[in-house]
Amino acid sequence: MWTYLIRRGIHSLFVLFIVMSVCFCIMRLMPGNFWSLSIGMTEEQIQFANEQKHLFGLDLPIYQQYFRWVNDLLHGNFGLDFYRTPINNYIWTYVWNSFTLLGTSFLIALLIAVPWGIYNSRRQDGLSDKLGLILSLIGYCIPVFVLGHWLQEIFAFKLFWLPPSSMHTPGKKGELGDLLYHMVLPVTTVTIGLIAYYMKMVRTSMIEVLPSEFLNLARAKGVSERRVTYRHALRLALIPMITIIALDLPVLISGAAVVENVFNWNGLGSLAVSAARSRNYPVLLMSILIISSFVVIANFLADLLYSIVDPRVKMDRKSVLRR
Repeated sequence: MWTYLIRRGIHSLFVLFIVMSVCFCIMRLMPGNFWSLSIGMTEEQIQFANEQKHLFGLDLPIYQQYFRWVNDLLHGNFGLDFYRTPINNYIWTYVWNSFTLLGTSFLIALLIAVPWGIYNSRRQDGLSDKLGLILSLIGYCIPVFVLGHWLQEIFAFKLFWLPPSSMHTPGKKGELGDLLYHMVLPVTTVTIGLIAYYMKMVRTSMIEVLPSEFLNLARAKGVSERRVTYRHALRLALIPMITIIALDLPVLISGAAVVENVFNWNGLGSLAVSAARSRNYPVLLMSILIISSFVVIANFLADLLYSIVDPRVKMDRKSVLRR
């Protein structure tokens, strides 16, 4: 067990090392920089840009820049952005804002999708199943930015029920009620797609598991249908869900980044987009590194959850998941 955890941890660190190294090299080799975004710069502007590049060490060989950056990371220092502001001072606020949006959407989606998928698996071709199919088509076919603009247009600009964007009403920053009020539209936009996907996955998995022989044996022994469904069948049906959630986390984060820009939500995705537009590469690099860390950790936790959800899954000494 511990051998497996150690090896998986080393593998995760190696993946992060490759990701951050490749991203660092790509960003350093990209043409242009933060101080020369326009064409036809004067001599004074060129001299100022060169001075700033020297100040940030961008005129050093790329390997020296890389070692300096890694050394700062190992000491918990994310460095300065090109506005000379320490990245540590504000990036975690954006991370928390994204976590609030994604975590709320993910929790609501699971609370709706899992019971709905179980219900539809037991009543196939019923009214609820057909409504679920329609929602799945909507969730699959409509991009999140289009859905977000539609909800914005209907509920904010036409009905005036909800605020169109931002996280707070001016003067009410820090009030929970105002935050929840502003979360309705962006959370709904993200949640609709998640419900459509997860509900379809749970339904399909349950349909495959329910006719299993060991479940029929449990029924023959007098086990209640509710216990068969939620205690035994659901545990097996959740195994594909764990895999899908772990693999789809990058897609979920990228979709949330689009939603954050539509609704002007100050999250990590919107920060990364803003940094890419302005070529503020230190901020963009740290945003990618944090997102990559979340993805690697999610995949690591997914491997551990397999042995909890399905007792047939065991981890051997060679760090291989074996049935």
